[in-house]
Amino acid sequence: MRMRKKKNAEKRIQACADFMDWETMLDPGRPVHLEIGCGKGDFVCAMAKKFPEVNFVAVEKITDVIVTAVEKARSENLPNARYFIADAKNLAEYFEPGAISAIYLNFSDPWHKRYQQDKRLSSAKFLEVYKKILKPGAKITLKTDDRDFFDFSAKSFSANGFSVERKTYDLYSSDFFDPAENIQTEYEKNFAAQKLPICYLEAIAPP
Repeated sequence: MRMRKKKNAEKRIQACADFMDWETMLDPGRPVHLEIGCGKGDFVCAMAKKFPEVNFVAVEKITDVIVTAVEKARSENLPNARYFIADAKNLAEYFEPGAISAIYLNFSDPWHKRYQQDKRLSSAKFLEVYKKILKPGAKITLKTDDRDFFDFSAKSFSANGFSVERKTYDLYSSDFFDPAENIQTEYEKNFAAQKLPICYLEAIAPP
């Protein structure tokens, strides 16, 4: 489905420039957590409020997607939430080696056609980028409603040096699920309301 163009998106982004300048926020004493693909911004905003000691940065390559998210962070005046527009394949150009303490892949595009699989954010091409910017032993958390994408991701992590932990096809029924600690995305709220299973895994970066 084609993304609907947001009215005056560029001007709205410019009005939120202080929340797009993530480099000025990054305190060396604080861990930096990165969400790749931010949706409407609910996840990063909720995480920034819950963990004020962590800097949260979200990357999105489509302006019409990120505008709503950055406006949300600005309206809530969250000092530890920032956004920027970039392609995830270029993240190593923005972050120093070992700069990131955690990555979140929340309901990423599953790219179902076989010839599109290298576009998946859990494909080997992207995992090599993540390994450059993650601290040794840092965690990638993945949530999805798409079981094919989930199985592909689990195999890809294992094949590329990550250790897969806490893997489940139904997060809310798992023995490690804690509703008090779980931060829902917009997609997750919809799926949970329909009682649809959420696939979940944690992948640990090589030491």
